[in-house]
Amino acid sequence: MGHNLLKGKKGIIFGALDENSIAWKTAERVHEEGGEFVLTNAPIAMRMGQIKVLAKKTASEIIPADATNEEDLQNLVSKSMELLGGKLDFVLHSIGMSVNVRKGRHYTDEKYDFTTKGWDVSALSFHKVMQTLYKADAMNEWGSIVALTYMAAQRTFPDYNDMADNKAYLESVARSFGYFFGKEKNVRVNTISQSPTPTTAGQGVKGFDGFIAYAEKMSPLGNATADDCANYTVSLFSDLTKKVTMQNLFHDGGFSNTGVSQEVIDVFSE
Repeated sequence: MGHNLLKGKKGIIFGALDENSIAWKTAERVHEEGGEFVLTNAPIAMRMGQIKVLAKKTASEIIPADATNEEDLQNLVSKSMELLGGKLDFVLHSIGMSVNVRKGRHYTDEKYDFTTKGWDVSALSFHKVMQTLYKADAMNEWGSIVALTYMAAQRTFPDYNDMADNKAYLESVARSFGYFFGKEKNVRVNTISQSPTPTTAGQGVKGFDGFIAYAEKMSPLGNATADDCANYTVSLFSDLTKKVTMQNLFHDGGFSNTGVSQEVIDVFSE
């Protein structure tokens, strides 16, 4: 049930692939809360996914864009403002991909062309998106930009591979660009460090099922779902969080501050 938290607000949502994706759930919740948006994804992802179904459900337009391509981003931003009738209030960056993971390359045996591509898609694209918005003066005052990240940016999870490095870079970009966006335009920039979530991308990580079960046992509140993350993102897009910026916000049921849980102790005491 909506509360009109985003009534009159307009934005862009990157990365909705299918109904398992956090961007998809967020788009549904933003729509319920009265927000309007343009959906975007890379052309290849659009062919693989079901974004047209989401667009119809949320009465949204789709503008294809490669988030690593500056011309595509400039076109996306200008056309979005045209379609939505003015500047933007929110942007969700929900993009991540590791070629090394896809190709089964171990972290100690990276192919650096793959590494560079993954970094560009997963992390540098966030800077490119914000730089495009910044130069176009496309954000309304007190707007909110959010990117999705994971705690592997701070702690080692062996099978997360070079995505951990990408997420660390992403979080740094949020802080660095967040300073300038805040100081000069009163725009907020934050990252959400989400629980392991069974998205299409997440399930591509080796050992994912075992780890998600472990995280569930470790987290006092249990893992945060994609729906939970959508709700949290809506709160960051709303006017209720106007002074929250440059933060990496852990949304993981308490996992990030738990040393060990009784459930995990019990498993190893059997």
